[in-house]
Amino acid sequence: MNKIDLLQTVLLLIVLYMLVRQQGKTPVLKRTNNKKLLLDTCALIDGRILEIADAGFVSSQLVIPQFIIHELQLLADGTDAHKRERARFGLDVVQALQSNPRCDVVISNEAPQKNVPTDDMLVLTAKKLSADLCTTDYNLNKVATIEGVTVLNVNELSNAIRPIALPGERKQVKIVQKGSNKDQGVGYSEDGSMIVVEGASRAIGKTIDVEISRFIQTDAGKMMFATKIPSSPSNRSRRSSK
Repeated sequence: MNKIDLLQTVLLLIVLYMLVRQQGKTPVLKRTNNKKLLLDTCALIDGRILEIADAGFVSSQLVIPQFIIHELQLLADGTDAHKRERARFGLDVVQALQSNPRCDVVISNEAPQKNVPTDDMLVLTAKKLSADLCTTDYNLNKVATIEGVTVLNVNELSNAIRPIALPGERKQVKIVQKGSNKDQGVGYSEDGSMIVVEGASRAIGKTIDVEISRFIQTDAGKMMFATKIPSSPSNRSRRSSK
């Protein structure tokens, strides 16, 4: 074997060795840009950023400020059971994003500052990092836009891609609170859309059958109105079997 053949054989062995080393490893998404996406408390508690990342639609580096982690920790240790549960879910979302090979997550060192509201800190941080801001907070969305910060709102994305609920469509909705009128109950669809149900004020905490009567489009998203369907033996047996 001459020197050229020997060199080619060695190079081939090196290539084969590297290919074997790479087998079984999870591919990590390579970043080809320096774009950053700042996540606020609402975006983390909402959780849908996880599904978007899993689908491969997050190409920016995800930045979570230390003061947002601090806010979630305070809420998770608070006395309000509902806020405590949501904040703990938000912390779980942070961990899930960190372990997702498709995501490049950075916890930035911006600590909370006394007498500076979180929304103001977010806008300042977004400007400092030249980052876009991901939030579902309607008011923060408006303020950040006025300040020249690009805002990505998961609600707007959801509104753009989901089908319109037609009048007459029936759904099962869990009523979580009273509506603005004394006879109304309020629930939410799977994608977070609000459903105002007539005649459901006494059904808080229960999952009931409703019929969509109409929907409206607002700047904050789509809102559906529905009427409660009276329970029948078949409905009750179907829910109890679940």
